[in-house]
Amino acid sequence: MISEDDVRREALALPGADERPMYGTPAFYVGGRWFARIREEGDVLAVPCPSEEHKRELVAAQPETFFTTPHYDGHAVVLVRLGAVDRQELAELLADAWRLRAPRRLLRP
Repeated sequence: MISEDDVRREALALPGADERPMYGTPAFYVGGRWFARIREEGDVLAVPCPSEEHKRELVAAQPETFFTTPHYDGHAVVLVRLGAVDRQELAELLADAWRLRAPRRLLRP
């Protein structure tokens, strides 16, 4: 299973990423905007996604991996069960979330 340390290692490897607490749990930021947060449960990661429609598609396609709660209704944020992803999937999820939030200067090749 993916651990908090695994999330931290992958998130902080992204350009310009840093860690700060959000609601008392570890969260990862780029350019002052959060792109991942470990929820209170400890085995759930919140990440932004491109749209609410995309979130619904993820949840419908892979409900064992992705889910949401009423708290996130109206927000393009999906919850990820860390026990249902491997290290490569985690890295891809974090990179996608990072790209959604990173400033343009970091996105340039």
